[in-house]
Amino acid sequence: MAPYAHLAIYKVCSGDGNCAESDILAGMDAAVEDGVDLMSLSIGGSSTTSYRDSIAIGAFGAIQKGILVSCAAGNDGPEHGTLSNEAPWILTVGASTMDRLIQTTVTLGDEDEINGESAYQPKNFSSTPLPLIYPGIIGGRQAGFCANSSLDDIDVRGKIVVCDDGLIDDVLKGKIVKNAGGLGMIVANLMVEGFTTFSYAHVLPTSHVSYSDGQRIKAYINSASTPNASITFKGTVIGTKPAPAVAYFSSRGPSQADPNILKPDIVGPGVNVLAAWPFEVGASGTGARFNIISGTSMATPHLSGIAALLKSMHPDWSPAAIKSAIMTTANLTANDGNPITDETSNPADFFGIGAGHVNVLKASNPGLVYDIKPDDYLAYLCGLRYTDRQVSTIARHAVGCSNVGSMAGKDLNYPSFMVFLNATNNYTVEVTRTVTNVGAPSSSYTAQSRTSEGVKVDVKPMVLSFTKANERLQYNVTFSSSSKSGGKYFQGYLMWISSDNSTTVGSPIVIAVV
Repeated sequence: MAPYAHLAIYKVCSGDGNCAESDILAGMDAAVEDGVDLMSLSIGGSSTTSYRDSIAIGAFGAIQKGILVSCAAGNDGPEHGTLSNEAPWILTVGASTMDRLIQTTVTLGDEDEINGESAYQPKNFSSTPLPLIYPGIIGGRQAGFCANSSLDDIDVRGKIVVCDDGLIDDVLKGKIVKNAGGLGMIVANLMVEGFTTFSYAHVLPTSHVSYSDGQRIKAYINSASTPNASITFKGTVIGTKPAPAVAYFSSRGPSQADPNILKPDIVGPGVNVLAAWPFEVGASGTGARFNIISGTSMATPHLSGIAALLKSMHPDWSPAAIKSAIMTTANLTANDGNPITDETSNPADFFGIGAGHVNVLKASNPGLVYDIKPDDYLAYLCGLRYTDRQVSTIARHAVGCSNVGSMAGKDLNYPSFMVFLNATNNYTVEVTRTVTNVGAPSSSYTAQSRTSEGVKVDVKPMVLSFTKANERLQYNVTFSSSSKSGGKYFQGYLMWISSDNSTTVGSPIVIAVV
């Protein structure tokens, strides 16, 4: 993302994957002391309050020094409420797919063709059809997963074996199939994984297919008297559609630490990312020293690099301003012109996609930014009814809430909106935002909004007119609902559009009627 950036690496985890909180905090403090410009942490735990979260504490120390902190949202999706690293001063990053496939094609005996993925692309594998078997029909659930020893009493020799994804590592499944005499493998997604497939460096010819395609293959096996299939390898295919899409594993909001802040903030490339590797992977003899890795841990450094570019272009921007630029210029549509989808092929909600998919070029010239000073976060923490001691733990200096004041989460100057309507507030909530002009000195922006039926968004004033650079103007938004039935979420979107139509400053809206 930022080819001329200098990297400083801080080891905070042991070889067994144990990452002690004291080591994480020590590493972050060392980075601050060394004068880094940004931090990227592909690390996360379970959701917790900020004063118990070492990463949140370390990140707050960083942003006080003008250092943006980018963190992984977690890989516990697609269930909602599974996020980590939710503190509002952190850039919380989810994972999306790319418009690139390392493609394989399965051709069934009935000539049905199904595209899948695999990083192992053998050149000498015959396209002659081979017998096709799904061991789950014979040996039950363990055999369906191709788990260790589950194929011992099933004849898979010389066959292509269909294995359900899950339970054990997919590459290990391939080793088990290969040791049992299988010549090829098809990995079929579980329902929860939907259309998110992976290009692993397999040890035998393999195709990883979606859940729906896996069901097609199994239906064919059940219907054919002598099922067979072949696998052909198409190499890297660029420009696939639709892309991006939110990966099934990418953790979802709402935030458990504070539901008033809409998280994740953004999604970026985190599926099938090419990565250097310390030892050979895949089939023996290939000598591959590169692996294909997926996770929000892959998406996070993409966003960190983009933030580094923005920091280089705008060295005077605060971490909050850089984050705002990334969020308010994000894409909501895929390369097919339709809304970005999730693993189900349905439009992704804002709990999955955040503000959208990062758009590097637009982020460099966002027009307006939502800036937040460190002291604003202290008032926000006091608004959460944290004690003086708890706020002081995060700030790492004595803080008295009676001195810094108290701010409701809805009023934090965040680039997105998350509001709760209920009988207590008469199903109406007003929030305030302040934007800073970082575009043309003399410019004006007009508000436009769209919402779901049953909720209303009223913006005042409707026009913001700036006369100089870095001028700050305030506006109010009133959210209301005609629906009085609880337990519903409504989505919307607020845009400030420049008078010359060259710049759109967008903010996602989630309205909860409770």
